[in-house]
Order: sequence, then structure tokens, then C-alpha cells
Amino acid sequence: MANSTERTTSLGRIFQAGEMVMVVIIVLILGMLFIPLHPAILDILLTINITMAFLILMLTMNVHGALEFSIFPSLLLITTLFRLALNVSSTRLILLHADAGKVIQAFGSFVAGSNPVVGFVIFLLLTVINFMVITKGAERVAEVAARFTLDAMPGKQMSIDADLNTGLINEEEARARRREIEREADFYGAMDGASKFVKGDAIAGIIITLINLLGGFVIGVLQRGMDLMGALNVYALLTIGDGLVSQIPALLISTATGVLVTRAASEADMGTDVTGQLLAYPKILGIAAVVIGLFGLVPGMPTIPFLAIAGLLGALVYLLNREKQKEAAIMEKAGAPAEEETAYRPESVLSLLAVDPMELEIGYSLIPLVDKAQGGDLFERVSMIRRQVALELGIVLPPIRIRDNMQLSPNQYVIKIKGVEVGGGELMPSHYLAMDAGGVTEKVEGISTREPAFGLPAFWISEKQREKAEMAGYTVVDPPSVLATHLTEIIKNFAHELLGRQEVQSMINHLRNDYPVVVEELVPGLMTIGEIQKVLARLLKEGIPVRNLVTILETLADYAPLTKDPAVLTEYVRAALARQITKMLSPDGKRLYVLTLAPKVEAEFLAAQGEGEEPRPLEPAWLNSFYDSLGKEARRVMEGGHNPILLVSPAIRAYVRSVVERLFPKTAVISYQEVLPEVEVHSLGMVGAGK
Repeated sequence: MANSTERTTSLGRIFQAGEMVMVVIIVLILGMLFIPLHPAILDILLTINITMAFLILMLTMNVHGALEFSIFPSLLLITTLFRLALNVSSTRLILLHADAGKVIQAFGSFVAGSNPVVGFVIFLLLTVINFMVITKGAERVAEVAARFTLDAMPGKQMSIDADLNTGLINEEEARARRREIEREADFYGAMDGASKFVKGDAIAGIIITLINLLGGFVIGVLQRGMDLMGALNVYALLTIGDGLVSQIPALLISTATGVLVTRAASEADMGTDVTGQLLAYPKILGIAAVVIGLFGLVPGMPTIPFLAIAGLLGALVYLLNREKQKEAAIMEKAGAPAEEETAYRPESVLSLLAVDPMELEIGYSLIPLVDKAQGGDLFERVSMIRRQVALELGIVLPPIRIRDNMQLSPNQYVIKIKGVEVGGGELMPSHYLAMDAGGVTEKVEGISTREPAFGLPAFWISEKQREKAEMAGYTVVDPPSVLATHLTEIIKNFAHELLGRQEVQSMINHLRNDYPVVVEELVPGLMTIGEIQKVLARLLKEGIPVRNLVTILETLADYAPLTKDPAVLTEYVRAALARQITKMLSPDGKRLYVLTLAPKVEAEFLAAQGEGEEPRPLEPAWLNSFYDSLGKEARRVMEGGHNPILLVSPAIRAYVRSVVERLFPKTAVISYQEVLPEVEVHSLGMVGAGK
């Protein structure tokens, strides 16, 4: 423990010292622009410059990702400034003393071979390679990478928010991934600008070399009295040496820039990627060996070089094949299939068969509703909807996958349940939906449409018209609220389809922590998860919440020994939930306004249902007459400000509901045993039909 503390303290001291060192380095670099340096000091600084350039190149080749070297843009600026400061110092020494130290002298003599013309040509070649090839390419790659990274940010943010919303990641992981995306965008944006440093440095190197060359001739001939050849031998070699000393590190840094910005899809260091990918196909290497060998046999071609390279490639192919055979033998001994056997097996497509329980697809114009960077809060609204559904219906809503679909029109959205479209509509961003809820005092002009959740007539208005519409009595909502309302209604209407066995199992597992006796009595001895799911789905289909799961399971435990019919068990559960059902349908909990069936209609339903058999079909003429009567009475009740509720006998409630829901799915059908005794029942009409 003490060693760990000491090590942490030492690292902290090193980092603090590093901050001061960087400040000192920047000050010294700026000072070099004005303060003359001794040639020996210049030699040391030039050596440091070459070493730093080589070190940076090695680092870029060994990092696994660009963000591991995120300081590179700033480091690029510092090294460029350092190199230019060295150019200024060396120029000062060359022009003042015709002596710039041993490093520049050595480069001028060794690389140029004491021939100024050769040295100048080599310098131009290095400059052209650096400026026209490496720098220009790295600059273009950095520019495109920055643009694509910024364009991809909304999609990546949507993906993170979707994973967070569906529970695949927690808030801390989401923040880390968002920070990673921001760092990536900042890095490539900085690299786009930093690549201009390299370009400017290459141009500055050419200009400084020309200044040194011309200035040296003028000083040597006019001030020092040298002849032309003497001035050429002294100043040209020094100038070429200075240019080479600065251009070689510049070339290394440019190469490092190109390596870093081009390794976008890398998952390992560069050496591992190169060897792993170039040597992945020995057959290709074998073909290359044969082709190179044939070139060596062509008359007039140098035979030895081609055959030597072909031999090396052939040996490499032999070694790779032998290594693969060893790996295959080891896998066979371990009982695993060899790579050659698995390479031609059919591709697994099982992942393509997965269907999301619920999807929301949006056109590209609606992406700002989702993108937090543009003020979108749809993911937060979806999270609120899931909490609301849990409180109102008592179920855990499966993940809602939100994705953009370029095949949709820009303003369109589609809601799907298990891959099948169940709803959709169009929204107008930057507009508001105005609906006439009654009591409108002044008409407001807008684009006519229909509210997607309930199909009410409405129209889109601009931001400027919003205040006027609200004052005129319109109900005004923004596009995200319209979409959230539609999504909520779809969930309520299809809750019975969204509740699967896995969700029921999760609900029971959670209930087991507080009510283990209830769960153990019912599952798995009396009922399976599938049988419980059918009962819960029937309740949800009629809008009955299943949040009171304890009462539901206790009721099922009481009656499951008598029957396994989901329809019969559902009726028992509804009776047990009488207080909840009454409270849902009675606004004040004291009065209940209902419709009843005429005696002859009730008798017809009872006769059609039979006992212990499948109900016989009702006659079409009688059924049409029943629907007409029910529709007429339901409209009259709704005009009076009440919701249509049909009160029937417990024996036929399920059958009547199955008939009523075909044309009147919003009409509640309840039995006498689902109404509390203390509630006053008021009949608003009687549904009658004749044969």
C-alpha cells in the first residue's frame, strides 16, 4: 500500500513538473527567434528535433486508435514552431559566421557528397515528396475525416440514447460514450487545422533555403571578398545541410500525421495490422512469387534480383502454410473444426431473424427531434412514456427502437409492433398543431391535417401564430408532443401484444421478492407462465391495468384447480378487481352511468353462447340490428358527456365483449359482479334488437 502511494505521488510530481517543462520549452522556442545560439547548442537542439520527429512517428505507428494520441495536433504545432525557430537560428549563424555547427556541416557534406547541385536536388526531392504527396494527402484525409465525423455525430448520439433508453447501457456508460464522440470530433477538427501547419512549414522551408542561398552569396562575395566558387562551396553546402536537417524531421512529422489520420478502422498497432492483413492470404503471395519469377526468366531482365525476391516470397508462403497446418492439427485434437472446414460453411443469419417488439422509424427531417445537440428530447419523452405505462397499466414496456429511415418522406414517421406497421403520420418541424377543442372565438389560418392519435381535425401553424391561436381557444401542441401522444395511444391499444412471456416472467420474479408464497403456490404447480400471460393479455386488451398483480395471482391460485380456460379465469379475475374497474369507469366513485341489454337481446346472447360448447354464430340480420341499436345509444350517451358502458350478465359478458369489440372497441363491457354494491347504477338507455 505504501509503495502504491509513493508511486502515485511520484507520478503526480512528474506530471506537475511536465506542466512547468512545457511552459519553459515554449518560452525557449520563442527566445530562439531572437537570441543568437552557439553552434554547439544548435547541434544539440537539431539532434533533439530529429529524435522527437522519429519518436512521434513510432508512437503513431503503435497506438491502437487516434484518440490514444489526442495531443498530436498541439504537439504538431509545437514541433513546427521549434523547427522554424531552429531554421531562424541556423540562418543567423550561416549568414553571420559561415558556421552553423557540425550537424548541418555533416548533412551538407555527407548527403550532398560535397556537391552543392546534388544536395540541392535531393533537398528539392524531399520537399516535393513532403509537400505534394504526404502533406497534401494527410491534409485531405484530415479534412474528410473531420467532415464525416461531424456529420455522423447525430446518428451516434441517437444510437447512444437508444441504448440508454432500452437499458443496454447505464447513464455512466452513456456519458463516457458521448464524451468519446465529442473527443473524436474535436480531434479530427483539430487535425484538419493542424495539417495546415505542416503545409506551411514545407513552404517556409523552401523560402528559408532560398534566402540562405542568396543571402550567403551576397555576404560571401560582397562582404567577405570570396569568389563565386568559394562562396558556393561554403554557403551552398551550409544552406543545403540546413535544409536537409530541417526537412527530414518535417518529412517524419508529415508521415506521422498521415499515418494517424488514415488509421480510422484500426483495432491494433500498425505492425500487427500490416502483417496480419498482408499475410492473411498465402495463396496470393504464392501467385505473386510465380509472377515475379517469370519476370526474372524474361530475356534481358536482371535474373538474380527477380528470382531472389520470388524465392523469398515462396519461402514465406511455405512457412505460413506450415503454420496453418499446425493450427489445424491442434484444433482437430481439441475437437474444434479446422479453419478450412469452416470457411465454406453457410453464413449464420439467425441474427437477421430478430424482430424488435416496438420500433419508431422517422424521416430525416425529424432527426432534430431526437438529437440532443439540436434540442431534441424525444428519448426523454420515451423514457417518461415507459414510466407512465408502468404506472397506468402495470407492465414493463419492452425497448422501443428509434431509427431513421431514408425511405420515408422527410416529415413522416411510422410506428411498428413486431415489425408490422400499426400507426404513423407526418409532422412539420418548426410548426405547432392547433386543435379546436370547443369554444374557439377566432379562426386561425394554417395547413389542414388530422391529429394522428385520435384522428381529430387540426392544422399546422407557425411559431408566430402560436400565441394568437392559444388566445383564440385552440389547443396548441408541438411536434414532439404530438408524436409522444400517438406513441402512448398505440402502446395502450397494443399492450396485450407487447406483454410476452418473458415480460411476465420478469414481473413474477420481481413480485417473488415480496410475495414468495403467492408465486410459489401458483407457479409452476397450478399454472404456467404462458397461461398467466394469456389472462393478463385479455385484461390489457380491454384496458384493465395489471398493476395489482398480487390480487390477480391470488385469484388465479383460487380458481386454477377448477379450470384452465383463460376466458373463464379472466372473468374471475375481473370480479376480484371490481373496485379497480369501478373506479376506472366512475368519475366520482359514487355513480355509474351505463347502457343495458334488452331482455330479448340478453336471451339471444345466452342461447347463442350455449353451455360448454363453442358459441353458435349470430344471424347477420340480427347482428346488424344490434350494432345499429348499440351505435345509436352510444352516440346519445357520448353527446350527454358520458363514456359508453354496457352492463350485462356475468354469464355472457365475455361473449358480448367479443361481439361488441368488432365495431365498438372503445365501449366498455362489464358485468354486475364487477360493480361495487355501494355505487349507484344509472341506466341511460337499453340496447334492443329484433329479428
